[in-house]
Amino acid sequence: MEKKTIVLTGGGSAGHVTPNMAIIRELDIKMWDIHYIGSHSGIEKELMEKIDVPYHGISSGKLRRYMSKKNVGDIFRVIKGCLEARKTLKKIRPSLVFSKGGFVSVPVIVAASTLKIPTLIHESDITPGLANKISQRFASKIFTSFEEATHYFPAHKAQHIGSPIRREILTGSLEKGLRFLDFNKRKPVLTIMGGSLGAKRINEVVRNSLNDLIKDFQIVHLCGKGQVDSSLQQIPQYRQFEYVHDELADILAATDLVITRGGSNAIFEFLSLKIPMLIIPLSLQQSRGDQILNAKSFVKSGYANMLEEENLTEESLLLQLNELQNKRTEMKKNMNTTIKNDALTILLNEIRLWSRGE
Repeated sequence: MEKKTIVLTGGGSAGHVTPNMAIIRELDIKMWDIHYIGSHSGIEKELMEKIDVPYHGISSGKLRRYMSKKNVGDIFRVIKGCLEARKTLKKIRPSLVFSKGGFVSVPVIVAASTLKIPTLIHESDITPGLANKISQRFASKIFTSFEEATHYFPAHKAQHIGSPIRREILTGSLEKGLRFLDFNKRKPVLTIMGGSLGAKRINEVVRNSLNDLIKDFQIVHLCGKGQVDSSLQQIPQYRQFEYVHDELADILAATDLVITRGGSNAIFEFLSLKIPMLIIPLSLQQSRGDQILNAKSFVKSGYANMLEEENLTEESLLLQLNELQNKRTEMKKNMNTTIKNDALTILLNEIRLWSRGE
């Protein structure tokens, strides 16, 4: 059978890349040539290099919803990115492009459209980002994590399937996780994840609360690149890492509660692992509010508590964690009764169909 070629794109944060990695790991390299197009220096480049996927960097400008002088320069960067993406696509000649969004995806999708290459998009959030709002007119089909998101796209293109969960995240070992962390089973494990870039305010409040937190928890703190505090390395029952790769599944298997941002991919992974969450979403000053909407949806479904960053203090953090502990059994019950779609399998089937022109 002749091998097919697929190009994946998406970047700016790990949330735009990890679902692509889930797809890549499921594609048989005997049947697929896999390429990735991203920015020259984004986190997508770093993550693709770790799994040895051929990577093609292009220019990318930030897309803004507000007036700014920077928009002028970024328009030219986007145009340059379109030309670079088109040149790369003509060379690779893929059967299909799959996008997870982010600014860098727009030039790739536009270029694919000019070459009549089918493009599939997956939107993670309840409301689409600007990149996917622009890209939707060029896309062949659009998949969403939240059912509410389908209303923002053309009905004939949109399909709600849930979030593609990395298979390996579901195969962790509690024993291996505890051994790696040098933890025990006597106290619950609290994992704090502020995203691939970390979360400065969450890091500060957690560290200021450590004396109280370690009374009740063993703590794993994934604090982001350059955010490790070496002065805290000797505190018992507190482990801090910039970022974890191979050990993440085992750490999550040992995790009882999690503090997280409201990124869709992360919270759907915690849902699949049935880990009750305290979601501290990015504020409206830092984002377009998508994480707040994601968090509210999970609170409504009984999977999580939410604490707005503006209200985050040592006292409010401890109160919320105490409430989360009390609700833990109820939340896990709610998680068990949720309707689950195997979004990853659905996407893989769609990729095969569209690559054959069906």
